[in-house]
Amino acid sequence: MTTAQTQAQPVSTLLDPATVQSIADEVWPSLVGDGEAFVPVPVAPPAEVVSAWVDIVGPWTGSVVLTCSPATARALTENVLMSRPPAVVDDEDVADALGELANVLGGNIKSVLPGESRLGLPRIGTAPPRGRLDDVCALVGQWRGDFLTITVQGTAPHPSGTEVPQ
Repeated sequence: MTTAQTQAQPVSTLLDPATVQSIADEVWPSLVGDGEAFVPVPVAPPAEVVSAWVDIVGPWTGSVVLTCSPATARALTENVLMSRPPAVVDDEDVADALGELANVLGGNIKSVLPGESRLGLPRIGTAPPRGRLDDVCALVGQWRGDFLTITVQGTAPHPSGTEVPQ
């Protein structure tokens, strides 16, 4: 398969939700803690969310995005940092922990995509816009009963009509 052929393929033909779940199943216990898991059983989304993501640039270009509520982000941070309440978790800690989760998920997802790719630095904030509807592989689920999603999404077209990495 040529690079041009891979580029035109949406992530939904390159990656399936079962593969993303398998990656999450490996990453969660090692980063979040023994016995911890991302469960692909949807729950209602919260009114406010925060996202962390990394960009993948290569034959397929897009982002791996982790999205949850700010409260879930703080709880994940406590687990990732292995601190116990009443530890004070600040915004920098949350950015580091969620960024690390997105980075590890992204690195593992990059490794199963065809061709050579580069992984960008983790970012946190409002998730980047999604590209084409068929260029999305999303797992909607929960961690400890709270809303959490892992989304692998193509890059949204730039107003000029070309796709640009975030």
